[in-house]
Amino acid sequence: MSRRINRVATVSVHTSPLDQPGTGDAGGMNVYVVEVARRLAARGIEVDIFTRATSRALPPVAELAPGVLVRHVVAGPFEELDKSELPRQLCGFTNGVLRAEASHEPGHYDLLHTHYWLSGQAGWAAKRRWGVPLVHSMHTMAKVKNAALADGDRPEPAERVTGEEQVVASSDQLVANTAEEARELIELYGADPARVATVSPGVDLSLFRPESPLLARGAGLLPHRTGPARRRLGLPREAYVLLFVGRIQPLKAPDVLLRAAARMLAGDPALRSRLVVAVVGGPSGSGRSRPEGLQALAADLGIADVVRFEPPCPQGELADWYRAADVTVVPSHNESFGLVAVESQACGTPVVASCVGGLCTAVADGESGMLIPGHDPADYAAALRRLHAEPGLHARLARGAVRHAQGFGWDATVDRLLEVYTGAMSLPAVRIPPPAPSPPLTAEVSA
Repeated sequence: MSRRINRVATVSVHTSPLDQPGTGDAGGMNVYVVEVARRLAARGIEVDIFTRATSRALPPVAELAPGVLVRHVVAGPFEELDKSELPRQLCGFTNGVLRAEASHEPGHYDLLHTHYWLSGQAGWAAKRRWGVPLVHSMHTMAKVKNAALADGDRPEPAERVTGEEQVVASSDQLVANTAEEARELIELYGADPARVATVSPGVDLSLFRPESPLLARGAGLLPHRTGPARRRLGLPREAYVLLFVGRIQPLKAPDVLLRAAARMLAGDPALRSRLVVAVVGGPSGSGRSRPEGLQALAADLGIADVVRFEPPCPQGELADWYRAADVTVVPSHNESFGLVAVESQACGTPVVASCVGGLCTAVADGESGMLIPGHDPADYAAALRRLHAEPGLHARLARGAVRHAQGFGWDATVDRLLEVYTGAMSLPAVRIPPPAPSPPLTAEVSA
């Protein structure tokens, strides 16, 4: 009989669940950690989330929700650090995590769930000390990213690859967002197939929902495009709104949307009076070196007058952006899942996305949106022109988007995760060999 899970230690070294997604290193992983923790707590499982303290003003412990505590571990300077600097802080961070557990009776935590490879490095040390199962979610993988680099982006260093291989070898269960990610873990990292579980992330379907009750029921044409969301955001009723949401960095390829918009205007100058390209997000990764680069590109392309740049915003306002948009564009070079695509579809807004990684699962091509092979702006412009010219197609995809998103609720994610946790506690533990002496990981690492 499996032991009941009472308390989970979640580790997120490089980004806090309290951070606003959409800028810096905060993104879909933050949403994942927060939503899973809240729902575990609602089921009577306490969650402690360990993250690095980035300010002296942060309390040692903060309550995120009833049953969910965020523990700020002092490791290195009280400031945000680039990921290239974080490996040097892992020893101090790991010691802080171990000290927190040592202040309790033995067996305080039943299980560890680590997110991203840096957290996994701290996690296997805690697994060894505490004698509990280690469940790990990669979120992104160096070998996958290096195979699909954007122009101007930096390849992931060998030190990260080695670190990821160590985490894979040390984990009792690996959580993949999609079947494709599970395949990559097995083929690229030598993961044991029996210890790889596919668990799709979710979306808050009570928050991300269509503005139109008709669309929510699978009927109606485009009534939600001229509703309250556009009024709240100051968007014209008759505008054709294209939306990008996410961190502004080469990996996410927001430049592809801008170049596609320029092509659309070149082919149809009359569209300029109606076109709005909204970019909601902030600089991240290598994009921080040129924080105004996207604005400069819009000016160079001659479309600055139709592009609206907005900072990251709370999820309630983000849902308004999805509802107000005609199409959300996700042209990423790599996505382990593509949470933005599912959030948009849940609001009844079709998605035009690159046919890469998890986006092939997040978007049902021809049913809830369109998947584009490659990153040629001409291909995106053609798809966006077609959706503008064919209202019936747009309406069909909008209805399909709502249906498709209904399969990605967070409760289903947590149901499956609990199965993974139970399995990790019942399987023989993966033995971690004594660490061989090696130089500290100090190479540059990106998002």
